[in-house]
Amino acid sequence: MNANQIRVDDRGAIHVHVVTRDTLALALEAAGLPSPGPVLVVVGGAGRMDAAELRRLTPLFTDGLAPAIEKVGAVAVDGGTDAGVMRLLGAAREARSASFPLVGVAAEGTVCLPGAASDPNDATNASDATNANKANLEPYHTHFVLVPGDQWGDESSWISATASDLAGTAPSLTLLVNGGDIAYRDAALSVEAGRPLLVIRGSGRAADEIATAIRGEPSDPRAHQIVRSGLVTYVDVADPRGVGAAVSAALQPPTH
Repeated sequence: MNANQIRVDDRGAIHVHVVTRDTLALALEAAGLPSPGPVLVVVGGAGRMDAAELRRLTPLFTDGLAPAIEKVGAVAVDGGTDAGVMRLLGAAREARSASFPLVGVAAEGTVCLPGAASDPNDATNASDATNANKANLEPYHTHFVLVPGDQWGDESSWISATASDLAGTAPSLTLLVNGGDIAYRDAALSVEAGRPLLVIRGSGRAADEIATAIRGEPSDPRAHQIVRSGLVTYVDVADPRGVGAAVSAALQPPTH
C-alpha cells in the first residue's frame, strides 16, 4: 500500500482507498483489521428512513446488535454513511462504549471526505456544488474502505467482498433492516456468497417483503428468489434480545 492510500482522520478513523479487488485484502490488513474472524454485515434503509423510524429501531441496535457484536468479538461492516441503519449502528456502538471495529464501505464518489473541501482560491467552487449531493460519513465508525464508484449501490459488491476477506474461514452473517432496491442487491450478494441472511421482520420495506416470502406468502419476486437460497431466516423487530441471540449464535465458531 502506498502512503497516500491510507490515512487517519481528525476523529481517529482509518481511511483506506482501494482501487482494485485484488488489493482489497492487503488494504484491510494495512488498516489493522483483524482477520480471519466473525463478521456481521448490516444493510438496509438509509436516507428514506425518517426520525420516527430511527427512534423505533434504536433498541434493536442498542439492546440487541451492539452487545451481540461485542460479545462474539466480531467486526461489523456496513455502508458507512450518516443515515439510516448505518447511523443507528454507529450510535449504538458509541452508546455502549463498545470496542468492536465498525467498517464503513463506501463508493468514493458518493461521500464527503473529511479534509476534501473545495479550494477557497477556486472561484468556481465547483466541488461545493458536487459535495452538496454527497453523504457525510458516520462519525462513530472506526474504519472506512473507500472504493471506486459515484452511484449509490456501487459499494454493494465491495461490502460483500470486504466481509468475505475479513471473515476468511470464520462465520459471517448479513442482517437486513428495512431497505429498498439497493438492499435487495445487498441481500442477493450475501446469499450468492453463501453468507446467511437474517431479516428483521417489522422493520419495513424489503425486510418485510422477504420475511413474507419466507412464510410462503405472495411478495416481491426478488424476495422469493432470495429465499430460495435456503439461507434466509427472520426475527421480529420487537425482540431486540432475540435478534442479539440469533446474531451471537450465527457468529459462534462451529464446535467439533
